[in-house]
Amino acid sequence: MLRFDVLTLFPGMFAPVLTHSMLKRGQDKGLLTVKVHNLRDFTTDRHKVVDDTPYGGGAGMVMKAEPILQAVAAVRSEAQAQGEDIRVLFPTPHGRPLTQPYVQQLAGEPRRIVILCGHYEGVDERVRLALAPEEISLGDYVLTGGELPALVLIDAAARLVPGVLGDPNSAIDESFSDSLLEYPQYTRPAAIEGIAVPDILLSGHHEAIRLWRRKQALRSTYLRRPDLLKDRMLTSEDRELLDELMNEGLLTAPLLRREEG
Repeated sequence: MLRFDVLTLFPGMFAPVLTHSMLKRGQDKGLLTVKVHNLRDFTTDRHKVVDDTPYGGGAGMVMKAEPILQAVAAVRSEAQAQGEDIRVLFPTPHGRPLTQPYVQQLAGEPRRIVILCGHYEGVDERVRLALAPEEISLGDYVLTGGELPALVLIDAAARLVPGVLGDPNSAIDESFSDSLLEYPQYTRPAAIEGIAVPDILLSGHHEAIRLWRRKQALRSTYLRRPDLLKDRMLTSEDRELLDELMNEGLLTAPLLRREEG
């Protein structure tokens, strides 16, 4: 089972997502558990204050360290009572980029995963010093808080847990599962506004379809995300397909690439 404990100032943001689609299915099947904790419940004053002005001055407010440290301690204590350990994640622009290999590793995590959702102008630095959380970034942009990144982490990892998706092959074929973008997908009808489904997909020839899809995935990755191919160890089949694309004029310049020995 994949287990998440989310620490947030806005717990209401999670139910609309967690109670739908495959995240709900994963929880109903007992394959996924998500507990959302309100950080205000870990304050000690009657007004449940969770932020304060920054030392040294400046705009905005800073999240206080004490409620966060108390919340993590409570989750850790509960986990230890059940013979478990915890792993603390902190979505932040300072973190390492979120990648599919990282998500795949999370999906198999035996520990409870604690996600700290920051807000306001930031979090008291002593949280980092005391907890040394794993800092994860979704990209080079700024969000209002860590709630949306937390949901992205949960969604991305949960879909890789066996049994959560309706079709187990879905996660295998998707973009980035093999460090490539996904091939084009089509469904009925066979033609829309004069645009027909490629004949190969109607042929029933499974090996030819597999090669076509692989070729299209390579082409899409080359044109849209060439950085994914530059350091990739290509199979001889992939190299042949790329050469075919070059010969067909669908790609314009060779890419520096290595081939598997």
